[in-house]
Amino acid sequence: MNKIKSLLLVLPVLIAGCKSSEPVSEVKTTESKTVLQADDFKHYVDYFNRMEKENIAKAVPNDSAWSWMKTNIPLFECPQDNFEEMYYFRWWSLRKHITDTPVGYAITEFLVDRSYADKYNLIACALGHHIYEFRWAHDPKYIEQNVHVWYRGNEGKPMGKLHKFSSWTADALYNMYLVNKDEYYLLDMYPDMVADYAAWENERQNPNGLFWQHDVKDGMEESLSGGRRVQNMRPTINSYMYANAKALSTMARMKGDSEQSVYFDKKAKTLKGLVETKLWNTDHEFFETLTEKDTSSQVREAIGFIPWYFNLPSENKGFEVAWEQVKDEGGFLAPYGLTTAERRHPRFRTHGTGTCEWDGAVWPFASAQTLTAMANLLNNYNQEVVGKVDYFTQMNLYVESQYHRGRPYIGEYLDEVTGYWLMGDRERSYYYNHSTFNDLMITGLVGLRPRADEKIEVNPLIPQDKWDWFCLDNVLYHGDIITILWDKTGEKYHKGQGLRVFRNGKEVASSSKLEKVISE
Repeated sequence: MNKIKSLLLVLPVLIAGCKSSEPVSEVKTTESKTVLQADDFKHYVDYFNRMEKENIAKAVPNDSAWSWMKTNIPLFECPQDNFEEMYYFRWWSLRKHITDTPVGYAITEFLVDRSYADKYNLIACALGHHIYEFRWAHDPKYIEQNVHVWYRGNEGKPMGKLHKFSSWTADALYNMYLVNKDEYYLLDMYPDMVADYAAWENERQNPNGLFWQHDVKDGMEESLSGGRRVQNMRPTINSYMYANAKALSTMARMKGDSEQSVYFDKKAKTLKGLVETKLWNTDHEFFETLTEKDTSSQVREAIGFIPWYFNLPSENKGFEVAWEQVKDEGGFLAPYGLTTAERRHPRFRTHGTGTCEWDGAVWPFASAQTLTAMANLLNNYNQEVVGKVDYFTQMNLYVESQYHRGRPYIGEYLDEVTGYWLMGDRERSYYYNHSTFNDLMITGLVGLRPRADEKIEVNPLIPQDKWDWFCLDNVLYHGDIITILWDKTGEKYHKGQGLRVFRNGKEVASSSKLEKVISE
């Protein structure tokens, strides 16, 4: 029986790997369809390799980093050096976490072993981030097998610590499908996601319909709104479960199961109404944690932006006013990014634990969520609270924060005023795989908005006069190679002036301005 289970576990991995690897071979023969040349960016990897003495090497060591990147990643260039350097650093750092296990590739959060991790040193907290980031790698086997390991890698069953942290996995898998259009893989995972949703309902749903979670199991330990043991109803897990229900409704419809589609759609609508009515603090004009006593925690935290990560809040009902806080130094705006709690609060940065402070310090995990949410707000809502300048300002701060002792660095969390990484010299914190960056560059800043149909939608969130040129190239999207470039004068890329979008080398959309374009 165990042999049969093992075969059932391995076969989907092999099938998905074979099915999805076809575009990879195509990429190797599409040089004429691209504008940028990969070898022009190899110097970044040479520098990153020289920065360290590699003492922890996994499936793709440093001496293979450039080969892996050249095969797998979209290319990017722009006139602002730190943006370009950070783009390649984050890909270089990401592949460090690819681990070869007996049941397939897996993606780690820490390079060093952690006592609270699952088998293979896996931690589920950032699984959604991993899927969103890895969906842009040309070869899907790394992230697809990683998901299989989590849900089937324990003798055909989920890993024992899968539910140690809240998750938006079903949503992330659907959004990965919007990039690679691998319907087989998505629907093969559908039963796992249905079972996962039911497990969360059994473990964490209150009679009032909202889900509760310990702060620490949201990955947000020392917060102002709760604690490690209290069972509060947080914007995090409730937004995640809303998004998972929406994704499951769509998957069921793709399978032709209208009954299940309606079933999960009703769950999503119920959660949407509960978040809007129970978690919205009308006095603070913000989504806030609801305590065990069914009262507001009375503190604005960055998790109040998460509903927009999934386009949950209704439009034109006044919820957008919450985004005023990202521009307010009494709110979340700080010299080195967006804080995890409002700076005006009397207990801001008061815990002083020195470990895992979510009472105000800047965490890339939260910054990535907020920036994804802001991009959704700018793309999907009619509002005038924030604009492209605000988004670019925060992306610029996010880039600037990712340096330590003058070198590119991504770690756990940092001081909001000095930019000092609070775990920066501890080996555990190096290359912390707990956030997204390149997904923000692709879908937010450059603005490739994944969608289910075959139209290509691009909406750059770069202010009109910020950069004279940029190019995102070699993007594998729906099996095609996409190029997006901006050339103010037409003299940089010689493809004409303005914004240009190409599919397999053929222009499909253009504009003289940095504005939304959609191909026919």
